[in-house]
Amino acid sequence: MTTAFDPIELSGKHLANRVVMAPMTRSRAYGPGAEPTELMATYYAQRASAGLIVTEGIQPSAVGQGYPDTPGLHTPGQVRAWRPVTDAVHRAGGVIFAQLMHTGRVGHPSLLPDGLVPVGPSAVAAKGQVFTHEGPKDFVTPKELSEADIRQTIADFAAAARNAVEAGFDGVELHGANGYLIHQFLAPGTNQRTDAWGGGTEGRIRFAVEVVTAVAEAIGGHRVGLRISPGNPYNDIAEDNPGEVYSALLDRLAGQGLAYLHLLEGPDRDLTASLRKAWPGTFVLNPFTHPDATGPDALKLIEDGTADMVAYGALFLANPDLPRRLASGGPFNTPDPSTFYGGDHRGYTDYPALTS
Repeated sequence: MTTAFDPIELSGKHLANRVVMAPMTRSRAYGPGAEPTELMATYYAQRASAGLIVTEGIQPSAVGQGYPDTPGLHTPGQVRAWRPVTDAVHRAGGVIFAQLMHTGRVGHPSLLPDGLVPVGPSAVAAKGQVFTHEGPKDFVTPKELSEADIRQTIADFAAAARNAVEAGFDGVELHGANGYLIHQFLAPGTNQRTDAWGGGTEGRIRFAVEVVTAVAEAIGGHRVGLRISPGNPYNDIAEDNPGEVYSALLDRLAGQGLAYLHLLEGPDRDLTASLRKAWPGTFVLNPFTHPDATGPDALKLIEDGTADMVAYGALFLANPDLPRRLASGGPFNTPDPSTFYGGDHRGYTDYPALTS
């Protein structure tokens, strides 16, 4: 029987265990350069006992930023500033992937430079608010991406992936979940286009397929993971038939030799089983545990074959040495949602504070 503490090969790397540190927004890239800080090197190195670390969302371009003080990978300064982070993780024996997250329509002009505005597949504003340095602000109507804009955005993802490798990352995870740009193209409510980038299933999966393909060509498919969250309503997303869309997406991507598929699970375990069966490679699961954070019981999902690796968010914040504690049965520090933003979304609910 395979357990969470058995090694696994991923992207040519020997992982010591199958416990993944999930990507979690931290907002610690203070200053105008959106560059990572010394604190971030300490934070990730403390958690290097994870089989795999996936970083907080990193914007691949200036317009891709949706939250205050989130880091980028699109300038030389950012690339240089990430190197101490990756070096610290590697010295501690860890493996780290950069999550590339373009937030699309999620954001606000006050967070963007040079008069930029949030963008999306269609000019449809999200309901709700986003946190800014001036406090919560209503989402704005995004600029609809033109054909040229789409091509540039795909190129931005590929360039950021090359920058990630230059900065010492072992690979990248493309954020296609939680209502951000790739997810916005997949969902019919946010993608109301009638051209080749919208309409039916084939049109709506096209952006995700082309981003993955471009990034795989840039750095090698074995260094590329994809995160999805079928049916996740976060950030005002509506998907009435996620099974059809995501089955088609996985069918198009199955032959690209990607590092892994990372599923942020909803309440439909049957859909999880279907996607697991359809995916030929490593299957990482961030299980649905609403209203609680993912706990030790999730390790059974590896033992019964539901997943190859299991991702932990909130519990990793409170327990930097989480794999050791999981192996010994605890004790576990209790996550305090009032002190951080992000986590593994406790199902589909994000934490409101942006204070860490």
